[in-house]
Amino acid sequence: MTAHIEATKEQIAKTVIMPGDPKRAEYIAKTYLKNYECINTVRGMLGFTGYFNDKRVTVMASGMGMPSIGIYSYELFKFYDVDNIIRIGSAGSYDKDINIYDVVLVTESYSDSHFAKTQNGFDGHIIKSNDELNQKLKDAASKLNIKLHQGTIYSSDVFYKEQDNYQILHDEYHCLGVEMESFALFHNANVLHKKAACLLTISDSIITNEQTTSEEREKSFHQMMEIALNAL
Repeated sequence: MTAHIEATKEQIAKTVIMPGDPKRAEYIAKTYLKNYECINTVRGMLGFTGYFNDKRVTVMASGMGMPSIGIYSYELFKFYDVDNIIRIGSAGSYDKDINIYDVVLVTESYSDSHFAKTQNGFDGHIIKSNDELNQKLKDAASKLNIKLHQGTIYSSDVFYKEQDNYQILHDEYHCLGVEMESFALFHNANVLHKKAACLLTISDSIITNEQTTSEEREKSFHQMMEIALNAL
């Protein structure tokens, strides 16, 4: 056990699907998994291990932001011998051709965060996801006939910005949208020689000002969930 996860090592699968919202983790377990058990309740960060199509998998929440996913992904990789983490989260679109409910596969994460530099001195601003996991996700999406957008995402430390520079992020750094976790997840995976990927469902658009509700974010992002599970 760690300070943040009460499960034993044997209770956590080698692949973890990681939504941000604990309620989404619970919803996935109840909707898709068989013979599941709750393996973590510490700080309300719910985790469940069960079976999807006879494949053992853990679904555990990460919380919001890089510090939070930084803690949970590091502990899962380092202390629980997890091999793969697939983040499934929400994002805001910066692109006129990417609409709410569309699914984005993050090929690389751009960030102006100091997370990686503080963690181990890495001063780069772009970190790639794992090609092998990405291919499995693309294959699963193809079999499910679900369209995937692919590209760079902006991973931000700040949700409420007084000055939003999304146009620069889109035009100069080719960011399709914004979320708050993937950069830290990818960095931890690289540091610990593990594999990480990220699927995002567009929950709101900076271009059109469309938004989904909190309940929709919890329960309606089925395409993303099903791609991640079928990639197992």
